[in-house]
Amino acid sequence: MGAEFFALTAALGWAIEAILVRKGAQYASVSLAALMSFAVTALLLWAVNWWSFPLSLLYSPATFYFILGGLIQPAFVRFLHYTGIVRLGASRAGPVRGIAPLFAIIVAFFFLGERPGVSVYLGAVLCVAGLWLISSRRQGETDWKTIDLLFPLGAALLTAVSQNIRKTGLLILPNPYIAAAVTTTTSLLVFLLSLLVTRQIRSIRMDRRCLPSYGSAAVISTVAQVLTFMSLSMGQVSVVVPLVNTNPLFIVILSALFLKDLEKVTGLVVTGAILIVGGVALITYH
Repeated sequence: MGAEFFALTAALGWAIEAILVRKGAQYASVSLAALMSFAVTALLLWAVNWWSFPLSLLYSPATFYFILGGLIQPAFVRFLHYTGIVRLGASRAGPVRGIAPLFAIIVAFFFLGERPGVSVYLGAVLCVAGLWLISSRRQGETDWKTIDLLFPLGAALLTAVSQNIRKTGLLILPNPYIAAAVTTTTSLLVFLLSLLVTRQIRSIRMDRRCLPSYGSAAVISTVAQVLTFMSLSMGQVSVVVPLVNTNPLFIVILSALFLKDLEKVTGLVVTGAILIVGGVALITYH
């Protein structure tokens, strides 16, 4: 049960991070949240690796896969996810991102020729139904555009690809701390480069009011990142990824408790989140 426990704990960590980012976004851009998250995670993990492991492990062929994974996630995934949280709200963006396993099934169907069983197709229907409920508009809520759904959906698609790349590297070098450090550092460099090229780095403004939320989110994301890699290292992707993707339920619950002043969690959102998690379960445990 080690891998399963770490995966569920990681899911809770990612949910708490989403809530904190939503709160901090009142005062500063999500670009600052992503930058702080990458920097804190990289700093803490390299400190641990410096004291605990020989850095010669970096010469392993697995480093290539960790770098490749870092080019995708968390670099682009986290930015898309944070942007989705701000535009759609945490209670809506979280469940939409949780549809990642459905993308994995679609990719396998068209490119790998896999033909899954009936339960997988039923799970896909539940995911789509949940997505439809979550994306439906209600009176009195913050205005948002349908195109904004592309942010969490894009995060979900890239997550599905990245997790398999990470697992490939961990099969070669089963060290979650090295894996997380290389992956996050790659993402930090990619993100900084993108800010410089697009000149968006000038738009990042520090506001002291965001520090408690963004700072806490950065630390929690570090723990969640390590736990995710630990679960991937110990268990199968088909088991671990769905458990990590149960975070939509945690996000909905935490949103109802701590984001009452920022967003409204309705019965449709809760039902949609439950349908998506149930669909993911059917897809992965057929």
